[in-house]
Amino acid sequence: MKRIALVLVTITCFFNSYSQQKKVTAPAGIARPKLVVGIVIDQMRWDYLYRFYDMYKPTGGFKRLLGEGFSCDNTFVPYLPTVTACGHTCVYTGSVPAIHGITGNNWWDNNLQKSVYCTDDKSVQGVGSNTVDAGQMSPNNLLVTTITDELRLATNFHSKVIGISMKDRGAILPAGHAANAAYWYDGKSGNFISSTYYMKELPDWMQKFNSKKLTDSFYAKNWNPLLAKEVYEKYCDSDDNTYESKPFAKDALTMPYDLSKYIGKDFSKVLTTPYGNNMLGELAKTIVASEHMGNNNITDFLAVSFSSTDYVGHAFGPNSWELLDTYARLDETLGSFFDYLDKTVGRGQYTVFLTADHAGAQVPEFLQKHNIAGGRWDDGDIKKELNGYLKTQFNIGNLVAAVMEHDVYLNHPVLDSAKLNDGNIKTLLTQYLLKKDMVLQVVDKKHAAEAPVPQKIREMVINGYNAVRSGDLQVIMKTGVMDAGKTGMSHGEWNPYDSHIPLVWYGWGIKPGSLSREVYMTDISATVASLLHIQMPSGCIGKVIGEVMSR
Repeated sequence: MKRIALVLVTITCFFNSYSQQKKVTAPAGIARPKLVVGIVIDQMRWDYLYRFYDMYKPTGGFKRLLGEGFSCDNTFVPYLPTVTACGHTCVYTGSVPAIHGITGNNWWDNNLQKSVYCTDDKSVQGVGSNTVDAGQMSPNNLLVTTITDELRLATNFHSKVIGISMKDRGAILPAGHAANAAYWYDGKSGNFISSTYYMKELPDWMQKFNSKKLTDSFYAKNWNPLLAKEVYEKYCDSDDNTYESKPFAKDALTMPYDLSKYIGKDFSKVLTTPYGNNMLGELAKTIVASEHMGNNNITDFLAVSFSSTDYVGHAFGPNSWELLDTYARLDETLGSFFDYLDKTVGRGQYTVFLTADHAGAQVPEFLQKHNIAGGRWDDGDIKKELNGYLKTQFNIGNLVAAVMEHDVYLNHPVLDSAKLNDGNIKTLLTQYLLKKDMVLQVVDKKHAAEAPVPQKIREMVINGYNAVRSGDLQVIMKTGVMDAGKTGMSHGEWNPYDSHIPLVWYGWGIKPGSLSREVYMTDISATVASLLHIQMPSGCIGKVIGEVMSR
């Protein structure tokens, strides 16, 4: 017994001595950045990072991100349709339309039997403008939380969250349900506005910002080429093409463009110029200063969506002088913004991710000029054609309620009253559509898991299907075919030209490098949640991209 007691005393003394030498202390706190800046470049193709690389400036934003940040070079959109509202929502929720409910920029609601815009909310009023429709917006159609909501919840609503964009949906959906504010541009008044969902009146600093009338200031500069003629000739198609849109006048065919004639008259024209991005960059700086974002011990979040790249892309296409000029200027805008954050928040104290809501196809006629397949499809025309065909079969009109983003919605109340079998109607429409040269396949969305298409496409259709807000048939177009008008281009397809997007991380908690394995838009919010040590959004199906983090 004495021997056992002696051993116990010896062991006790050893551990007491060891614990005195090796004190275990709890961490002082969980390290987090002062500010997270989420940047979405509307309609940015992944290849713009590298195709235009030599044109970007050493002091610009893109080379800084690629040189000091981490690029996920194979990031894809995992659902259909690849459009703005769905993309912004997916980035910030880590979810897909089947779950988060934002199935398009617009959709036909099968319960309400009417078309719905993604952020429409007639229960609220606009703030900062007399343009009624522009202000009646909120995130109420969004069915799940965003990473910005989760940050607010994690900090007991002490974090500040603000979303800004030239588009309402680009500001509102990223900001989430619990945001302090969302601001978007009203092309009729020339003001950045909000709604009573967020506030009763614009803050003083925003009223002062609007009073500067930056739109007119930029109009006075006109839109002259930023780069030498040889640079445009190196990267672009010719400047004068009949298949480009003419947003500034029928006779305004090439750069430079006279914008001074719109001063005080038409504030919407700025959207289809690089200056929309300049305005948003100035607003971002103003918000950081006025709201003291990133200047306390709790992480704030600024969601910035640059929209003018989309307007310019739609009008002129990926190989236009106008688009190249827009990205050259955006590079400068981003560089200036990062320099500003270095001075105000502190270099290495903020985290940035830059991505896109979708990419974009080439203009069909540009493709055809180079012997590559392409074509145009119009949803409105197809709806009329399908209804006309069904009327010849059943002598009943309006059996197709809507065709939106290649999504065919049957008019179920009419079908039910006529006692028509929707399965038979879908079979007839599928057979009819497959006879069209532009159509590759038609998928019955309720039975997409059994569709005779590659697994990737099946998964994208399934991820995009919401029973209340989606159609009955998904039309898969042949490569290069898009839903667009008679000029310009569009997006919305499964193909890499619409679904392959950039994703670059930079700043606090991010190590330099790149990743070639395939990741998805749904992984962004999961990775931000891991970085911040907070809960993922409520509908998140993404996975953490652990390779990007230094901690």
